[in-house]
Amino acid sequence: MKVKRKIIEIDSELCDGCGQCVPACAEGAIEVVDGKARLSAERYCDGLGACLGECPNGALRIIEREAEDFDAAAVEEYLKGKDDPAPHVQSPQPMSCPSTRIQTFIPMAGAGIAAEVSSAGSGLSHWPVQINLVPPAAPFLKGARLLVAADCTPFAYPSFHRDFLAGRVVMVGCPKFDDVPGYVQKFTEIFVRNEIKEIVVVVMEVPCCSALPMIIKKAMAAAGKKIPVEEVVIGTRGDILQRRKP
Repeated sequence: MKVKRKIIEIDSELCDGCGQCVPACAEGAIEVVDGKARLSAERYCDGLGACLGECPNGALRIIEREAEDFDAAAVEEYLKGKDDPAPHVQSPQPMSCPSTRIQTFIPMAGAGIAAEVSSAGSGLSHWPVQINLVPPAAPFLKGARLLVAADCTPFAYPSFHRDFLAGRVVMVGCPKFDDVPGYVQKFTEIFVRNEIKEIVVVVMEVPCCSALPMIIKKAMAAAGKKIPVEEVVIGTRGDILQRRKP
């Protein structure tokens, strides 16, 4: 069904086919064909414009027009197909980026149980992990226990996998350098689409990290959801300074 909504428009005259916009689209809506970027299907584009800043020629813009409605379920199936290609199809496709491929797997130390994760094993159960790369329709978000971590925290806190990551779906980012409004939009959509069970937000003691818990609160308010949240503050020397449940 076609509706009037926001969607990406690609100027073929300005596009030189560099492909930088392809990995920026977490939904996989953009591909390069015959040396030009194009929408693979209107229903895969959510219209949020995460790809805009990646084009060096300004060939992308958001417009409002009649288009197929965004279909999160179709995106999920489409991304699954990319992750598990047919036996006779080569992968990855030209101009694609492995960092955008959705993957789920059993953690090295067991099935995500904190007690089983040691310093020798990884508690990671999925890919990607960057906030900007995780699509709201990612299957591993369904009913997840969510860990939202400032990207410095795994380096500062030595037992990050054991104490925080095991059994949780992690999304990492930096509110100082990334797009804060974009983060709010992303988490709002995640909270609307997925029955998130709980959220643990792990940040550093530095002031810029304080934006991350606020992003989560704003997104929950926008989504109309009440999800249990715990905030953990890590010191620059690697110790836990504070744990609180607002």
